[in-house]
Amino acid sequence: MLTNMRTLTKDTVNKIGESVNLMGWVETRRDHGKLIFIDLRDRWGIVQVVFNPKNGELLKSADRLRPEWVVKIEGVVKERPKGMQNSEIPTGNVEIEAVGLEILAEAKTPPFDIAGDGHEIGEESRLKYRYLDLRRSRLLKNLASRDKIISFARNYLREKDFIEIETPILTKSTPEGARDYIVPSRLHAGQFYALPQSPQQYKQLLMVAGVERYFQIARCFRDEDTRGDRQPEFTQLDLEMSFAEEEDILNLVEDLFIKMVQDIFPEKKITQTPFPRISYKEATEKYGTDKPDLRKNKDDKNELAFAFVVNFPMFEWKKTDPSTSSGQRKGRWDAVHHPFTKIRSADWRTEITKENADNLMAHQYDFVLNGYEIAGGSIREHNPKILETVFEIMGNKKEDIRKQFSHLLEAFEYGVPPHGGIAPGIDRIAMILAGEPNIREVIAFPKTGDGRDLMMDSPSEISTDQLKELHIKIEKQKEK
Repeated sequence: MLTNMRTLTKDTVNKIGESVNLMGWVETRRDHGKLIFIDLRDRWGIVQVVFNPKNGELLKSADRLRPEWVVKIEGVVKERPKGMQNSEIPTGNVEIEAVGLEILAEAKTPPFDIAGDGHEIGEESRLKYRYLDLRRSRLLKNLASRDKIISFARNYLREKDFIEIETPILTKSTPEGARDYIVPSRLHAGQFYALPQSPQQYKQLLMVAGVERYFQIARCFRDEDTRGDRQPEFTQLDLEMSFAEEEDILNLVEDLFIKMVQDIFPEKKITQTPFPRISYKEATEKYGTDKPDLRKNKDDKNELAFAFVVNFPMFEWKKTDPSTSSGQRKGRWDAVHHPFTKIRSADWRTEITKENADNLMAHQYDFVLNGYEIAGGSIREHNPKILETVFEIMGNKKEDIRKQFSHLLEAFEYGVPPHGGIAPGIDRIAMILAGEPNIREVIAFPKTGDGRDLMMDSPSEISTDQLKELHIKIEKQKEK
């Protein structure tokens, strides 16, 4: 039995002549006459191990080794002979002369190659065996980069006196835009929780509570169609500030991201600082999109073109019947950002009306990078009467507004400070900075394009007993 004192592969370069104990996976095995070589892999890299014929029993054990077996190896770190170094890996100047071997776990032949970058492998296979896919160095590097982004943001905001606070995952279903994921209550028959589309109302209530500066690495859930930069569940850096104006929040975000890039991704070059501020009107008229790609060389993955898009319309018209002509105006007004956004106006009493909805502008701002929206935010409406009016413009009845948002409207009657915030999307940011084509490459266990988890086989049916406990009856569609 080998000792439990472990040396990581990356540290072997500093231990020439020393005895070490390594643990990891067999990446490859090569037979060279009477010698057997393996590349041993752990999270930090690979190192070459050589088994020589001086120890016949050890060589015999090494002959059994196959890719992805898990082993302990005791050996001595030696310099590789001149002409045999490998400049492509950090440990390429050393090798381990094995003196002991313990097989911790054997492995079946993987369904695909783990040594490559994996882009050539079908996504369904990769996601079904995600625990194998994650062994490849590219994905481990992506997860490590994501961790650095989150850690940097946490430390930065704490230095600015923000407090990290967790908000509930089981919450209330309210009309905020996307479809909610619904959770039935066992104890309260016929009633349901919703998973949060964002912590929007909770963070505003924290401003009422006097927290003043809040942030959270927040899990969010939206039942909407997926795409390359969207998942049913995602992560955002959620932050909110009291007594803050729009420029306060934009300047904070700009400083955070400039310093983050300098610290974690020094090879990246930011196109322009300060970040440009572009109006929604200019962006759509000049670039044909509200998330313009301002890079000078769009083929350069190391170029980062950050920008803020500001001065959005408050409302947009949504038809309820696609066949109806716009002149008939059959549909409803919807908030471009969300209903809690403050309207840019001086005279609330005369200007906030349904008849004037298409003239109202919002204190909304988006943060874009290389043609992607990576954050959205706004200064919030903290006057409960104006907030009620906004919901009425969107077609909600006054009694329904009170029923669905009574907690927030009542809270705003107890002394609420002006406040605003923003929520950068961790997944999209990590994707762009890693140079990946979609966010599934920077999420440990993502869903497929149609929202399935192939590894866990979900969504799935539940038992009849569970359905009874939840007071739910499944009605199957009749065959036509």
